Amino acid sequence: MSQNQWIQWLQGNGSHPYRLGSKAGWFAYVEAPKRDPLDRLDVPALRALDAEALEDYNECRMVWNSNIPTVRTQQLEHAFSLIEQVMASNRRDGDRLKGGVAIDSPPGLGKTTIAASYGKTFHRAQIRRYGPKTTNGSQRIPVAYVSLTANTTLKALNSRIVEFYGHPALNRVTAAKLTSLAVDMVVGCETQVIIVDDLHFVDFNHRTGTEISNHLKWLANELPVTFIYTGVGLAEKSFFSEGLYGESAALAQTARRTTVCPIQPFNLTTDAGAQAWTALLHLLEGSLNLASIRDGMLVDHASLIYERTQGHIASLASLIERCAHLAIATGEETISEKILSMAVTDSAASNGYALR
Repeated sequence: MSQNQWIQWLQGNGSHPYRLGSKAGWFAYVEAPKRDPLDRLDVPALRALDAEALEDYNECRMVWNSNIPTVRTQQLEHAFSLIEQVMASNRRDGDRLKGGVAIDSPPGLGKTTIAASYGKTFHRAQIRRYGPKTTNGSQRIPVAYVSLTANTTLKALNSRIVEFYGHPALNRVTAAKLTSLAVDMVVGCETQVIIVDDLHFVDFNHRTGTEISNHLKWLANELPVTFIYTGVGLAEKSFFSEGLYGESAALAQTARRTTVCPIQPFNLTTDAGAQAWTALLHLLEGSLNLASIRDGMLVDHASLIYERTQGHIASLASLIERCAHLAIATGEETISEKILSMAVTDSAASNGYALR
């Protein structure tokens, strides 16, 4: 039975179930090719499709519009520039301590996207320069990605690191041996960057948090890597002060070793901010696949879109994705004020819009 071209496109370009916290998932993410181009049909061409072909083509467009390439916003550019400064110490010999970066900001501002995007760029460069094998013949894994969960313990942290590398002995060793396994895997695979995502799940004011803080410092001493942390309210969680207060907080090593990379939402209070917001919307509208797309489709509603999202990149991405879905589902094939009024936003964006 023959398949139409849209099914063939979907089979080769569908949604990717990446799991960044595993070696296989991380490599799939960093090595994934760009999606094949998807034809943008005009309204007459849409009407010429039979019912099944139209359904399949619309599914292609849903996938496309939900996976717009990461835009190098001013926030991402700033974060990359700061990380690159810190990464200068990554070139130090192994006997010298390397710095760390903490991407600390409110939710919805793209912390994980920034860390993963930087990790992808660094990973590809290392493989290109030094090849897929290390000096001892192991697989080169330039970046390890570790995502924490609620109530993370010291054992859970080490388990996450070992799990990333897929070591077969993960579930057969003691907690003490896990630490050795983690160190062996990082060193043997010549990993140079470890991304620790969602560090805010650790409360460094409590005993477990203190244990993890001390362990992270030990790992930074022991391993020739740069740590990139992401989290919400890390200062309030006492990550930098290690749970110490008053004069004792000045003794915390983490604050001296780690550079804060704050991420701010877009704002329209300055000409530069308004221009950056407009430029972003222009890039997004040009990336969408709609039959009646036009220049200014989003830019003409820049103020309204800002009010609906308060300049948060995650809320913006969701709003545009849902508007594109509605534009296709209703047959409007463009994003208008009508479509914007129909689209729902996340709870935080909705509450912010209500309070404007």
